[in-house]
Amino acid sequence: MRLGVIDVGSNTVHLLVVDAHPGASPNPYHSQRSTLRLMRYLDDDGAITDEGVSRIIGAISEAVQTVQEIGVDDLLATATSAIREAANGEEVLAKIERETGLKLDVLSGEDEARITMLAVRRWLGWSAGEILLFDIGGGSFEIAQGADEYPDVQVSLPLGAGRSTILYLPEDPPSAEGISLLRAHAREEFTKARNEFFKGRPKPKRVVGTSKTIRSLARLIGGPPDPATGDLAELHYAGLREWEPTLRDMPGSVREYLPGITPERGYQIMAGAVVLRTAMKVFDVSTLTISPWALREGIVLRYIDALDGRGTDPVTEDD
Repeated sequence: MRLGVIDVGSNTVHLLVVDAHPGASPNPYHSQRSTLRLMRYLDDDGAITDEGVSRIIGAISEAVQTVQEIGVDDLLATATSAIREAANGEEVLAKIERETGLKLDVLSGEDEARITMLAVRRWLGWSAGEILLFDIGGGSFEIAQGADEYPDVQVSLPLGAGRSTILYLPEDPPSAEGISLLRAHAREEFTKARNEFFKGRPKPKRVVGTSKTIRSLARLIGGPPDPATGDLAELHYAGLREWEPTLRDMPGSVREYLPGITPERGYQIMAGAVVLRTAMKVFDVSTLTISPWALREGIVLRYIDALDGRGTDPVTEDD
């Protein structure tokens, strides 16, 4: 069957169309992105401005039109932190439904972590053992850990690359003071999360990073995928630390020309690097394995599992 997934995130509206059926890997058919950068369209009260709402609706309308042209058996549409946490989120969702006909399923940060863990587990397999997962979005940073398809513990923190850029690194290039403040804030948040949620957890066999920000940093620092296997290069803490001063001295308009850095990520990749390196430091991680599968693939897998009678997440299903 052919499935469409529209993911309304903080940075982009991403449409992914896949051919999938129970027991098989989802086969990508079409992918398109519209850049949003919604963190730039929040007013002083935390509401999405009229311009921001217009950009969301325009991007969703384009995605819906593409879906209609391609033809799908079902369409899954989700929204994450930007709309979830906006002061006018409910009004925005209602307007999107009125003007596009699309009702968005708003995921919590914990939902994002759980569904992403499912995708990562399917990608890496059971031999990966206990996994610690880092996932950076535009608005939030999810951490999850477990040895099964769904994590035993997960947390969502307001440390996304876009949010961190707006709050701490508004200057371009960023100031040394802003970077220091962001690093100190991130260290405090990660340390609290580690001590509250992850204390006593087994040592992970594999620490995995996913999301466009982490994949971009891995491509920049670790190089292109293996030409023989297609495996993505690992991301090492030492390499991230060495690259940070270079990223710091570059304006966003220059960063976007670096290998692996796309225009919609250039302005916020510095904040992503600071936050990720801080997380790796606090959780004592020297190397990240990079998973190309993340939230959208997890949404498809969970849908197919339900069709196959495997059910969905047994914890969130009862919530």
